[in-house]
Amino acid sequence: MPGTNLTREEAQQRAKLLTVDSYEIDLDLSGAVEGGTYRSVTTVRFDAAENGASFIDLVAPAVQEVVLNGDSLDPAEVFTDSRIALSGILEGRNVLRVVADCAYTNTGEGLHRFVDPVDQQAYLYTQFEVPDARRVFASFEQPDLKATFQFTVKAPSGWTVISNSPTPEPKDDVWEFEPTPRISTYITALILGPYHSVHSVYEKDGQSVPLGIYCRPSLAQYLDSDAIFEVTRQGFAWFQEKFDYAYPFKKYDQLFVPEFNAGAMENAGAVTIRDQYVFRSKVTDAAYEVRAETILHELAHMWFGDLVTMEWWNDLWLNESFATYTSIACQAYAPDSRWPHSWTTFANSMKTWAYRQDQLPSTHPIMATINDLDDVLVNFDGITYAKGASVLKQLVAYVGEDEFFRGVQAYFKAHAYGNTQLSDLLGALEETSGRDLGTWSQKWLQTAGINILRPEIETDANGVITAFAIRQEAPALPAGAKGEPTLRPHRIAVGLYDLDDDSGKLVRGERIELDVDGELTEVPELVGKRRAAVVLLNDDDLSYAKVRLDEQSLAFVTEHLGDFEASLPRALCWASAWDMTRDAELATRDYLSLVLSGIGKESDIGVVQSLHRQVLTAVELYADPNAREALLTRWTDATLAHLRSSEAGGDHQLAWARAFAATARTPEQLDLLEGLLDGRESIEGLAVDTELRWSFVQRLAAVGRFDDAEITSEYERDKTAAGERHAATARAARPTDEAKAEAWASVVESDKLPNAVQEAVIGGFVQYGQRELLAPYTDKYFEAVKGVWDSRSHEMAQQIAVGLYPSLQVSADTLAKTDEWLASAEPSAALRRLISESRSGVERALKAQAADTAASASTPTGE
Repeated sequence: MPGTNLTREEAQQRAKLLTVDSYEIDLDLSGAVEGGTYRSVTTVRFDAAENGASFIDLVAPAVQEVVLNGDSLDPAEVFTDSRIALSGILEGRNVLRVVADCAYTNTGEGLHRFVDPVDQQAYLYTQFEVPDARRVFASFEQPDLKATFQFTVKAPSGWTVISNSPTPEPKDDVWEFEPTPRISTYITALILGPYHSVHSVYEKDGQSVPLGIYCRPSLAQYLDSDAIFEVTRQGFAWFQEKFDYAYPFKKYDQLFVPEFNAGAMENAGAVTIRDQYVFRSKVTDAAYEVRAETILHELAHMWFGDLVTMEWWNDLWLNESFATYTSIACQAYAPDSRWPHSWTTFANSMKTWAYRQDQLPSTHPIMATINDLDDVLVNFDGITYAKGASVLKQLVAYVGEDEFFRGVQAYFKAHAYGNTQLSDLLGALEETSGRDLGTWSQKWLQTAGINILRPEIETDANGVITAFAIRQEAPALPAGAKGEPTLRPHRIAVGLYDLDDDSGKLVRGERIELDVDGELTEVPELVGKRRAAVVLLNDDDLSYAKVRLDEQSLAFVTEHLGDFEASLPRALCWASAWDMTRDAELATRDYLSLVLSGIGKESDIGVVQSLHRQVLTAVELYADPNAREALLTRWTDATLAHLRSSEAGGDHQLAWARAFAATARTPEQLDLLEGLLDGRESIEGLAVDTELRWSFVQRLAAVGRFDDAEITSEYERDKTAAGERHAATARAARPTDEAKAEAWASVVESDKLPNAVQEAVIGGFVQYGQRELLAPYTDKYFEAVKGVWDSRSHEMAQQIAVGLYPSLQVSADTLAKTDEWLASAEPSAALRRLISESRSGVERALKAQAADTAASASTPTGE
């Protein structure tokens, strides 16, 4: 039985048989305030190349009518397993009408329904990627069967309805949209409710594109629409110049919607974005940078993904990597951008994600094998997004930026409103660059794993370089991963850095760019030059590889990492140190010392916040368990010192306040949190606003200072959807058997929680300082996880499978229980992958703990 799955072979057979012309979709959502089900009527017109049977996809509680070419089919006979069988004479032109009762969801899949606790109004939006348009209307649910879509929607009075086409004037609460251009099912969209909106227009050289921004009225006071429009216009100007192709749709709306599972979704002309990006409280500039990247990422998809779409999901990486690369390039290079150092953020966050993903047993080629929908659902990962974007960045360096974009321009013109494979893009780039990309593609896109680059430097007595080479390593792939280690061609730069006597900053005195290939690459250009204090491979972060510093550079960086004048080399060195810690090459206590020595000089707030997260992970998971408390004390004392010394009212002060709240532990530190909450204490410039208050409340709940009464009191101050989530986290964080049992039951034993609240409960349930309290849930997890996976929707099941895995129980016993479960439970391939990835985290933590324990004899924790 296929269930809700679809194989690539089935999709290919269907695409060979069918050409889809149009959909007319009539939805009666007038009962959306009450919820339940709604009437969905789909009329689809399609051609069949030959006589043969096929099927159309639908996930619905009930099907009332199926009429094919005027003949009524019995729904009881033709509708099963999320499919409606289409048999009989299909050759030539066909018209199919399906009437169904479809269901609203609270899982963020299909048509999601949310009730705002502030105004008690319902708000709806669709989320269709990967295969969830079929939850709203009958559809041929695969990206290469494009068609036009015409939506007609009956909505409650007073509501607004937004779709891919321009919003019409309603008649008797019925909204009839004009047909879309030819697009794929997964980028169609409907958003409806009493949304607040702000409108503008993008105008340039005679072009005029209507722009809209939407959010719930309860968030309207926080909506900084001018800033959002500014980033959007920046993207329109930069992308249209680089792509040499006008924006392909009639309007561009951005809708901030509640309880969204992802960051955003590239629905054609109607992008949905998680409404946490409407900031209710003060955030650092790093949050605005991330939001801007998300906005630009989705805008880039209007061309790459929506105008030209992958044929099948094995090229999902190309969609996401291209959008990631071009969004960050836009931030870095567009005139008047607020974030010209966006490649620093990319190196510090996105590539760290990729490096982690590429060392898991589930590592896979960038161009992954996607056999079915189950494969793609777990493939929105660090390889698909971040490694792919890193490789595209290197490809740009390899073929040249101008040549790259000329190839992209030809690609858009040749394939507009169509579907493509990777070879279509590579062929265009070969044409414009003159480079043969066959070997490059095979080694970079069709193999898994990561390379390590190390410098080999010899000098004479005067410090002059007599030999310089770059050694490339291809470590063995993780156990269980498919493929063989591969040495790859890299385009990299080598930077030589010295301290400037006047400024005291580490500045680059020399840079060379070269191709690295094979095991050893000689660099004769550096022979005869004076050895610099720091030799940095992959300077400017052109390639994708783990980089190691030579012994002399590492020693210097340990003392002077914060002294780099530019942010990108600092980020590369921070990333290298973190990677060494994860690989058990650098003891956790030494990593903590490195961070504490340099973080005070780090100006990039995004890097600072990443270091906060990484230190906490290192100390809690990678440190010698016997030294953990001492290291935590050292770190917490440092966070408080930085909080008190940071610039009043600045981003760094806010970031340090959050870091302090995450590990505050002594009675005096916890008293300070309580005092900041009730006003008895203050720190100059620190505004203890709504979101920061919740950080304090959640910590006080986790250590047992606050119970339900205090949490409820805080919720009464913030009786919003966000407040509801924060309160759920705080309640689940309480260190009592009763609180944990209640949280577990609400997530695992019941399926009533909406997606965002379930995620919040899981986040509160798992607390670093509660390992003993959580230990009994290891066996409960393995008893329950397969049943949860088989009975819940993908998004809800994945939250539980990943979020409740006993990752804090770092022990051989956890590995053994995981292995026993993997051997006996017969999980699906997707669930096996997720559990294996989580197991790998425990295995890595055990190795890192052993390295830190070995270092403990020579390095006391307090130094």
